[in-house]
Amino acid sequence: MTQKFDIEMLPVLDTNYAIFIRCRTTGKVAMIDAPDDDKILNFLDDRNWRPDIVLVTHRHWDHIDGLAKIKARYNSRIIVPDSEKDAITPHDATIAPGAILPFGVGHFTVLSTPGHTSGHIAYYLQEQPTLFAGDALFSVGCGRMFDGPANAMWDGLKELRHLPDETALYCGHEYTIDNINFALSLTPDHQALRQHLQWAKERRTQNQPTLPSTLGFEKANNPFLRADDPTIAKAVDKLGAPEAEIFAAIRKAKDQF
Repeated sequence: MTQKFDIEMLPVLDTNYAIFIRCRTTGKVAMIDAPDDDKILNFLDDRNWRPDIVLVTHRHWDHIDGLAKIKARYNSRIIVPDSEKDAITPHDATIAPGAILPFGVGHFTVLSTPGHTSGHIAYYLQEQPTLFAGDALFSVGCGRMFDGPANAMWDGLKELRHLPDETALYCGHEYTIDNINFALSLTPDHQALRQHLQWAKERRTQNQPTLPSTLGFEKANNPFLRADDPTIAKAVDKLGAPEAEIFAAIRKAKDQF
């Protein structure tokens, strides 16, 4: 399939990624979140890219502290989750789950992914199946449940499972190796994860990202997308418990890992 969009990741801060999407037809550029790191300005200026829009996933500082610099340099249109607008400045518009946002020759669909923060959203690029999940979903992991509740976060992640398996997954952080080690603590005989761990270590040794992943891989291997799998439930001593309770137990185990 011919790619309609170029997608690039830039490692910034400690573990964050700044993510850029460029429409090959129109030349329009979107950013997902805006960490405060001058490497972002250098990256954009080197390519002569001007972000037309910045799509914010949630209110945490490491995703929004660069917004003022981006606004001042490029006058980008900053779009933020409606329910978190009071905590995010500057911004030009708000958006809510269910909205469809035109971009270049495509569209972003806004998805509800609460739990890490109460108003966290993700963006799905329909015409080139790609999920920009922020801190809701990581490769073989998910974000800490700061706001919860567990049933809301689990429901949001279950909705992501409806996206096509070939969907590329871009996340806000490089956490894959730690996530795999945790997953293997639950299912130590999981051969696909053992192989993926070796691959991820090789990538990181070469200073390369372990992203994007695919949703097909995550559905099969990410324990946080498998809270309704008896194998995972048994691993956290919650066999037969409600799915949200199992999910909460997985998240608690990861927090203590």
